[in-house]
Amino acid sequence: MSQSLIPLEKIDRAILLIRGHKVMLDRDLAELYGVPTKVLNQAVKRHQSRFPTDFMFSLNKNEFKNWRSQIVTSNSAIKMGLRRAPYAFTEHGILMLSSVLNSDRAIFVNIEIMRAFVRLR
Repeated sequence: MSQSLIPLEKIDRAILLIRGHKVMLDRDLAELYGVPTKVLNQAVKRHQSRFPTDFMFSLNKNEFKNWRSQIVTSNSAIKMGLRRAPYAFTEHGILMLSSVLNSDRAIFVNIEIMRAFVRLR
């Protein structure tokens, strides 16, 4: 796969600092992997034992509220569609995702994400 499929800036912008951890949210990861967020979360639920709380956690009420206030407010359809707090995946959780999604794109995307985490260190 070509690196042009995923601009490095897009990955870098999706890495957030939450609870002192660099994380990426399920919706951003799903977009990078080219799957619906629901599909990504279903794959995680089928393999929950691979995602302990230091690999993945759900945003708490305040984190969710703060995050929602920062997303594009001009498109209320985006905000209204969010019924639950997103999952945040740490670097280790993202590594585990490639094993549960099991596609060439997931492997490629994970390599690029790991390179982004290294750049940010």
